[in-house]
Amino acid sequence: MAMFSSTGREMGGRPSPRPNGTDDLSILGPGARVKGELEVDGVIKIEGTVEGTVRARGQVLVVKGGTVEGDIFGRQVVIGGEVRGGVFADERAEIQATSVINGDITTPQITVLEGGSINGKINMAKPRAAGQKPISVNETKRDENKGPAQIGQLRKTG
Repeated sequence: MAMFSSTGREMGGRPSPRPNGTDDLSILGPGARVKGELEVDGVIKIEGTVEGTVRARGQVLVVKGGTVEGDIFGRQVVIGGEVRGGVFADERAEIQATSVINGDITTPQITVLEGGSINGKINMAKPRAAGQKPISVNETKRDENKGPAQIGQLRKTG
């Protein structure tokens, strides 16, 4: 049986486990490079480079000098570095003065500081569930060509 102090640390100085994991902070330091999907339960601070999708149940922070070459999904997304992909924030997105975003942003609330660069569309809506893959422009056009009777309907066969 572990003993806990009032500061939330186990006796012996180790942090106690957090039940929801949302306060956890993961840091990808400068010079670090990740290829593939990066997924965290809490907050991710990116100072290095990620080549792939970034998913966080909490915040995604891409600081000045940090780069993401892929889509970003998070509850809150703060960009100070460079993103080449879509940004999907369930609650809010903040585009800082040092940021460059080459992709679309989907969020119900956005703050863009003077000097921040966005090369894409801003969709002021809550994104689809953070775990879902975004629909590409080509898929949307393909669905439009099918006509309304074929979009999203199930058909019984056999």
